[in-house]
Amino acid sequence: MSGSLGFGLLWFVVIVAAIPLALWLLKRTPYGAAMSNANALTRTVGSMALGPHQRIVTVEVGQGEERRWLVLGVTPQSITALHTLSPQADMAANAAAPEAPFAALLKKVRDARK
Repeated sequence: MSGSLGFGLLWFVVIVAAIPLALWLLKRTPYGAAMSNANALTRTVGSMALGPHQRIVTVEVGQGEERRWLVLGVTPQSITALHTLSPQADMAANAAAPEAPFAALLKKVRDARK
């Protein structure tokens, strides 16, 4: 009885360990990469936190001439469309994420230690 219980427990551990391994391998195959790009019709342009659970998110939807930017208000209970914009390609391409104050301070401290 003890041997069959140990054998069953061993198989349970092997299967539970195989799930994350299979997902990790799937990400690195062309099939997994194609699945991650399956939702290529949407792209997050920007996001701004308004509070601990509220944010404003700008999302680009569509392709080519059908592209639109949606400004969305996001809370834990709902997502509300606030405004629709035409895409601003030059702004999206040139807008780099501003360096966070903590990141700038950390970089300054690291450079000072070198």
